[in-house]
Amino acid sequence: MNAPLTMIAQADPGAGYRALKPEIDAAVARALNSGWYILGQEGAAFEREYGAWLGEGMQAVGCANGTDAIALILRGMGIGEGATVVTVSHTAVATVAAIEMVGATPLLLDIDPDTYTMDADELAAVLEDPPPGIPPIRAVVAVHIYGQACDLGPMLAACEKAGVPLIEDCAQCHGATLGGQMLGTIGHASAFSLYPTKNLGALGDGGVLATRDIELAGRIAAIRQYGWKERYVSSLIGINSRLDEVQAAILRTKLPHLDAGNARRRAIADAYDAALAGGRFTPPLRRANATHVFHQYVLRSDDRAAVMARLKAEGVGTGIHYPVPVHEQSAYAGRTALGPAGCAETSTAAKVVFSLPMYPELSDAQVEQICGALSRLG
Repeated sequence: MNAPLTMIAQADPGAGYRALKPEIDAAVARALNSGWYILGQEGAAFEREYGAWLGEGMQAVGCANGTDAIALILRGMGIGEGATVVTVSHTAVATVAAIEMVGATPLLLDIDPDTYTMDADELAAVLEDPPPGIPPIRAVVAVHIYGQACDLGPMLAACEKAGVPLIEDCAQCHGATLGGQMLGTIGHASAFSLYPTKNLGALGDGGVLATRDIELAGRIAAIRQYGWKERYVSSLIGINSRLDEVQAAILRTKLPHLDAGNARRRAIADAYDAALAGGRFTPPLRRANATHVFHQYVLRSDDRAAVMARLKAEGVGTGIHYPVPVHEQSAYAGRTALGPAGCAETSTAAKVVFSLPMYPELSDAQVEQICGALSRLG
């Protein structure tokens, strides 16, 4: 009698803790024993180390979560009520929520169906000829989804022509590159989520933003703590969005392992590709001249529910990112401006995409089990 298969989770943030348990436990103890738990030495060190990891001249500012990271950039740029910010509907709702948090109006564009990233041609079109009835476009938030880059070249050219900054939403692409340059260092500013399932994840909530603009970084650092430049005195209108010392210590421990973790993700993706070769599923497209870090490994199927059920029967967990586009969710439907394409490709993708297990702690045996199940899909 065959032993029952152990279900492989689609995501397992606890595995990241278990893999580094002694180091993480020591870092947590160090932070707890310091007696300083908000905006102390651990947070300052993480900001320095993360900025240096991104590249020379990058200024990093920690905050409470990735949503706040986007909102803080917009606040720092003076973008709020009376402004439109362009982004996509195929994203975590956090991207759009951040735009509305500052009082701005989101304009949602469609995606390129091969990469799931913003349609660069549609962006150029709306920057040249904005839809009627919306405030002036003041910024673009480009979402690098699933672990690889948007088509930034033409997008940056269109933004420069229109005189608006491009903000990179890097929540899913820690360590990905385009043209040899790290994502998060190409636009005017970038926002990273440090949610536990991310390529660099805390063991609680957290976020970090980055820019080469020293003045902007300083302004945002004040805004994240009530607008204080002098303690208890608000020189700017601010909010409370601070990365705590325990999470900063954990992130400092995990950061040196990030590049190796991303390499493991790519190796797992290569194994999945090989298992699917010659079958009915097309592996995810890798953009030319770019490095993918496979936050997710995403496939498409018109018979998604049945395929996911078959994989579950073989002990392979799956997920859907994202089942309902932002513009079709009840909180946004009918009140959110769309680009001329009407997000048609976005709506199609939501009906067919699904994600395989993807995290560096997957064992070789688990990868083999997943690959066997994939090869039997036909």
